[in-house]
This record gives sequence, C-alpha cells and structure tokens, in this order.
Amino acid sequence: MELIINNYGVSLSRDNEGFVITNADGRQRVPASGITSIQISRGAQITSDAVLLAVENEIEVLFNDRTGKPMARIWSPKYGSVATIRKGQLAFTFSPDAVGWIKKVLCKKTENQQAMLLMLSAENGDDVQKKHVNKVINRLEDYCNKIRSVSGCVVSDVSPTLRGWEGLSSKIYFSMINEFIPEEYRFEKRTQHPATDVANAMLNYGYGLLYGKIESALIKAGIDPYIGVMHRDDYNRPVLVYDIIEIYRVWIDYVVVQLLSQRVITDEHYSVRSDGSYWMEALGRRILIQSVNDYLDEVIDVGGLSRSRLTQISLYAQRLAQKFKHYQ
Repeated sequence: MELIINNYGVSLSRDNEGFVITNADGRQRVPASGITSIQISRGAQITSDAVLLAVENEIEVLFNDRTGKPMARIWSPKYGSVATIRKGQLAFTFSPDAVGWIKKVLCKKTENQQAMLLMLSAENGDDVQKKHVNKVINRLEDYCNKIRSVSGCVVSDVSPTLRGWEGLSSKIYFSMINEFIPEEYRFEKRTQHPATDVANAMLNYGYGLLYGKIESALIKAGIDPYIGVMHRDDYNRPVLVYDIIEIYRVWIDYVVVQLLSQRVITDEHYSVRSDGSYWMEALGRRILIQSVNDYLDEVIDVGGLSRSRLTQISLYAQRLAQKFKHYQ
C-alpha cells in the first residue's frame, strides 16, 4: 500500500511503529507494516522521525513535482549498486549490443500500442473505427520494421534516426487513441510541459508516476538509473528510466482512456492557469494515483505465470542487472 500525502497543509509524523496523518479533519494512525512507499507532494510535510521510520522499514519516500515525477527520494541503505553491475552497465551502453537492445525496446513499445488499439477497437469500436485501427496498426508495423532495419555500432550513431521513427509512430498512435475518448476530452496533439488539455495533463501525471516505479525497480536491482542508453544527454536525470518507460507507457494510456471514457474526471479535478496550461488538482491526482496503482497491482498471466504488472517491471530490472554483469 502507498501513503499519498498530496494536499496542502497535511503532515505525516511518527507514533511508535506507525505513521500519523494530520489534516484539518483530524488525525489518522497507519501502521508501518504493509506500507510500500510514501508519496509527498508540494505543500505537504513529513517529519524526520517519520522519515527514519520509513527507512527502518525499507519504505521509499518520494517527493513528487506537479507532474507526478519524483524530484527526490529517500530509500534504505540496503539498496545499492554493486561494482560488477555498474561497470557492466557502462560497458554495455557503448557496445554494439546496446543498439539491438534499444531497438527491441522501441519495437516492444510499438507492439504494445498495436495491442492497445486492438483492445479498444474490440471493446468500443464501430465498423469505421475498426477499419481505421487496422490501417493504423499496419502503419505502426511499417515503422517498427524501419526501426529493426537501422544498423550501427553505437547508439549515438543511430539515435537520431530511431527517435525520428519512434516519434512519427507515436504521433499516429495518439491520433487513433483520440477517437476512443469522449469528444469533449479529445486533444489536438501530445503536449508535455505544459499540457494544453486535460487528457495530456493526465497522461503527463500518469507517466510521472510510472517514472517513479521504474526508477525504484532499477535502484533495487542495483542498476544506476542515471546511465542511459538512448536517452543519455540530460545531466543529473534518471535517463535509463526514460529508455525503459517506453515499454510500459501503454499501461498509463489505458488507465487514462478508461477514466475519460467513464467521465470520472470533472472540472473540479483539474485547473487551467492563465497561460492556458492544464494541471491536475489534489482530488484528480488522488483518483489517478489510485487508478494507476490498482492497474499495476492487477495480476495477469504472462507466459503461463501469474504476476502483477508492477512485479513485471521489477523482474525486467533484475534481468537487466544480470545482463549487465556479463559486460566488463
């Protein structure tokens, strides 16, 4: 279970072996056992005693910005990279094998997008939409084949080409996604910072939450999230997370499409600033966080094994750590 402290003025303190949430309505005690992480947003407070209780119980504490991305985190000293993994990670990043790896990541992203469109088409699509989906899926497959055909010895040589094909593929995908959400929520294009509509604000915040999950999995596996493969030009940012998230973005897409289709999000859940930017408000963030967590915790069958989506991310990170050990 996650503790989400995202309202202005709410504080989190310690009471023996439990946490105490204090707000205008009173105090609530929550035992530390069973808590997996604590998310703190701007305007909320946490005491040093509460932080120490979290560390003692190997509970991550994340401080998130307005887009849901973790700005900082506190975790147990039991998590840490070993030299063999980090040395191997660096060697892998500049090896020809890294080119093949990032191509697989981008093609997996495209395959997941294709599966997403097929699922939405089967659930809600009319005959016209189904025909359109089939055309889009074929175009996505063309771009995936282009990505597969790119050759090079190091990622920096092929990165501009890969980014170009991936960008065009995503543009087509989101234009199709738009047809499956109510008209009042439809958007002209993907916008990040800032979002220019509520759908993009939700996607941005959801991706921010997913960034935190992936970064956590990498740290626990002993991988340095700041050493990226294709995304490696941003100083002091967890760029490997930006690489790996491409595989899993579609999970956030699905949650957002479902919330919009069910018209769960209303005017009180987001705000529009004077510059026209859209931001999720506390109640809207809470709904999105809970929906994302429920979806990630759902157990699904993968290769004959039943695992939650969140566990899949952890296992991927562990396999990647083992892969890095072979590069010295």
